[in-house]
This record gives sequence, structure tokens and C-alpha cells, in this order.
Amino acid sequence: MKEITESLYAYQISKRGNALRVSAEAVKWGKRGARVNCISAGIIYTPLAYDELNSLERGEFYRKMLSSSPAGRGGTPDEIAALVEFISGSNGNYITGSDFLIDGGATAMYRYG
Repeated sequence: MKEITESLYAYQISKRGNALRVSAEAVKWGKRGARVNCISAGIIYTPLAYDELNSLERGEFYRKMLSSSPAGRGGTPDEIAALVEFISGSNGNYITGSDFLIDGGATAMYRYG
């Protein structure tokens, strides 16, 4: 097994692992009537995000990522809450086993930009 030494890569791998776990758990918990989903949020304007955006280690990388993403900015806690409200409410009854990427298109830009 290869050792992962880059913290950003380790974070990305853990998010992917969580999405796969959610898919598997949705099958198990669906038999009990539960829905299981996860949200993979990009940079959301919180105190922790501001620390990251201003850090010497990765701040410039994150600021460039946000400015060149399709949305051109980070997200807000209210935008995440709106997604949670939708998938948790009656309008989301048919949604389970899903990973919701909500990052203003940053991942799409990183892959295809």
C-alpha cells in the first residue's frame, strides 16, 4: 500500500471513501425506511475557511481556485443549509445513497478547465 503524504490528497481520498460508504449504507438503512446521503462541500465562508484562505501554506492556491471556478467565489452556510433542507424534506423522499458536490464548480474547473 502506498503511503499518502500530501494532506490535500488524503482529504480528497477520505471524501471519496465517505461517498462510497454512504452508497453502501443507503442500501442497508433503506430497508428501515431511512435515507442516507452526504454533502461534499467546497470552500464555504466560515472562520475555518477564512483561516485557510489567508494561510501561507495554501491560501494562494485556494484563492486562485475560487476565483477561477465557474461561480467565482466560495459558498455560504445558507447555501449548504438550503441543500440540506431539500434532501432532508419531503421533496427529497426519493433521494438516497447520493453524494452532493456543492462547490461552485471548482471540481469541474479543476478537472476540465
